[in-house]
Amino acid sequence: MISKNQIKFVRQLEQKKYRRREGLFVAEGTKVVGDLLAHYQPHSVYATEEWLAKNTSSLSHLPSSVFAVTDEELRRLSFLQHPQQVLALFPLPTMAAANCPLSIALDGIQDPGNLGTIIRIADWFGIEQIICSEDTVDAWNPKVVQATMGSIARVNIIYINLSDFLDTLPSDYPVYGTLLDGDNIYTQPLTPHGLIVMGNEGNGISPEIRQKINRRLFIPSYRTDDTADSLNVAIATAITCAEFRRRNMTAAH
Repeated sequence: MISKNQIKFVRQLEQKKYRRREGLFVAEGTKVVGDLLAHYQPHSVYATEEWLAKNTSSLSHLPSSVFAVTDEELRRLSFLQHPQQVLALFPLPTMAAANCPLSIALDGIQDPGNLGTIIRIADWFGIEQIICSEDTVDAWNPKVVQATMGSIARVNIIYINLSDFLDTLPSDYPVYGTLLDGDNIYTQPLTPHGLIVMGNEGNGISPEIRQKINRRLFIPSYRTDDTADSLNVAIATAITCAEFRRRNMTAAH
C-alpha cells in the first residue's frame, strides 16, 4: 500500500521545477527502467508483484525503496495511458561536455517526442553526446524519457549556452548544420568528427547559431513538383547521422 503523499510526490515530477528541486526524474516500463538500472542507482521503484518476482536480484540491495503496488496504484502513479508494470525514480545525472568524435547539437527543439526520438537515433548510430541549447525541452521530462525507449541511459546529454559553446571550438572545427540553402549532403565531404546542429521544428537553426556553422548541408527532395516544405527534425537527424556513418564506414574500408 502506498500513500497519497507518495503518489503526489511522483506526480509532481512531471514538472521541471519539481524535478530540479528533488533532483529526480521518472522512468516507466520494463525496457526503459531495465536499461536505466544497468547504469544508474534508482531512488525508488514502484512495481507489480509480477515484475518484482522477475527482477529480485537486481533490486536486492534496495529493500527499503522498492514498493510492491497493485495495478490500480500504478495507474495513479503513472504518466502513461497504459502503465507497464514498473515505474522508477532516478537521480538527475550531472553531466559535462565530453570529448566525443561526433556529437549532435540541438538548437531550440520543443517537442518531447522529437527529442526522445533524436536521443534514440543518437544511441542507434553510436553518437554518445547531445549538446542542447538552454531553450530545448528538458530531456528528463517523462514524455522524453519514454520516447527514448531506454536510450537515454547511454547518451550523454548536456544543457549549455550553445552560442558560447560554439565560440570555444577551434575555428577549423567542423560544425555542420542542415539548412535550406545548404549543399547536397550526398555530394559534400563529411568528416568522422565534428558537431551536427539541428534546429527548431518551426524556425530551423536560429540566426545566431547559423552564423557559426561552417559546413552547410541540405537534404534534397526527389520530387519535381510540389512537395513538403521541410522534414521533421527527428527524421532529418536520422538521415544525416546515417549518411555520416555510411560515408565514414565506406572510407574506413
